[in-house]
Amino acid sequence: MLTQSRMVTILPVVDLERARKFYEEKLGLEAGETQADGSVVFRGTEGEFALSPRPEPAHNPYTAMGFEVEDVAREVKDLERRGVAFEDYDTPELKTVGHIAVLGAEKAAWFKDPDGNILCVHENASRARH
Repeated sequence: MLTQSRMVTILPVVDLERARKFYEEKLGLEAGETQADGSVVFRGTEGEFALSPRPEPAHNPYTAMGFEVEDVAREVKDLERRGVAFEDYDTPELKTVGHIAVLGAEKAAWFKDPDGNILCVHENASRARH
């Protein structure tokens, strides 16, 4: 059953070493093993993702992966100190203030990796961790 399967995100990247450096140095994540197809796996406490080499960027205009955090404002400041540039939006559907959008019980901020994959840090007050 899929409901009992481990889910893995796969992000396409053109320059694997550049992407790996971004995820390790800017986001503070630790790369794991390299797969037979050249993909590099990153594991976290509650999930994993892989950077998968591709000849061309994906050009996906939507969020490819999100990180649920306890305090999105603190995370934004920390990532900015590491050199991560956040996206700002001002549309009828989405407006950010200080890089953060408030969406009901959720707060979120978006940034891109070197290949243009859109990533998100978000907190959800209805699922607050204790």
